[in-house]
Amino acid sequence: MNKTNVMRLLEKAKIPYEALEYEVDENNLAGVHVAEQIGIPVEQVYKTLVARGDKSGVLVFCIPAAKEINLKKAAAAVGDKKIEMVHVKDLLALTGYIRGGCSPIGMKKRYPVYIDESIRDHEEITISAGVRGCQLKLSAKALTDYIGAEICSLT
Repeated sequence: MNKTNVMRLLEKAKIPYEALEYEVDENNLAGVHVAEQIGIPVEQVYKTLVARGDKSGVLVFCIPAAKEINLKKAAAAVGDKKIEMVHVKDLLALTGYIRGGCSPIGMKKRYPVYIDESIRDHEEITISAGVRGCQLKLSAKALTDYIGAEICSLT
């Protein structure tokens, strides 16, 4: 696998990671499928979601792959009345990433990032390497500190 921008940024920040490749199934981009392929408990596989708040604008949320985001909790966490998911067709223009390959690291702009409180239960988690077919396993604390994420209840 070629190095992704996410990998380069982590290396520059001296944050160790392990790249875990998996077979992409266009019909199944679900985190459960990814977790099975890379041999990591699904609770430790995090997906990156992009939403827009009525006051805050573009927001990034990282939650366990098998869970659904609770938009009411997310809105409360960021101080907005309403949050809606960004349409898939707008994802690339906003973030530089496509659906199934969205990472909280290395987006086109620095958006506020919120990570579900379940991250506290894990030493390591995986996030997208910025492409479909590769997850990066890294320290949960190092990730949170590096991206300046706020930890809160999102699911």
